[in-house]
Amino acid sequence: MKIAVFPGSFDPITKGHVDIVMRALPLFDKIIVAIGINSQKTYLYSLEQRMAWLTEVFQDKENVEIDYFEGLTAHFCNKIGAQYLIRGLRSAADFDYEKTISQLNNIVGKDLETVFLISQPQYSHISSTIVRELIIGEGDASPFIPDVVSNDLSK
Repeated sequence: MKIAVFPGSFDPITKGHVDIVMRALPLFDKIIVAIGINSQKTYLYSLEQRMAWLTEVFQDKENVEIDYFEGLTAHFCNKIGAQYLIRGLRSAADFDYEKTISQLNNIVGKDLETVFLISQPQYSHISSTIVRELIIGEGDASPFIPDVVSNDLSK
């Protein structure tokens, strides 16, 4: 069974994240969208809220599971038996950073392979950081986030 992990903070999940998962679905038997918890980082949304959004966004995808982890992504992958990591690339700068991380994960994760998917042009400018800034500044983030998130934020 080919199991992949798509790790991130998903604070909040964006349409770009959703697109990466949907495009990766045919490649794997199971994809685990996993929220990495970093004690050094301050989040805009609680873990529970982010888990709820992910669960709702992917509720119709039986081969997508939602989880979270603390510590190294590679250790989480080893623990759950995942052989692959999924990462989205928006730019050459993303590639340079992700290449280094993937090489380290391959060593630490005992042959853990990283599969890179290049962002579709309509999503290449979207990042959770930019979306958070829009939300904090009371701008309209709805073009960049799934409807479930947008609907929750408009309440």
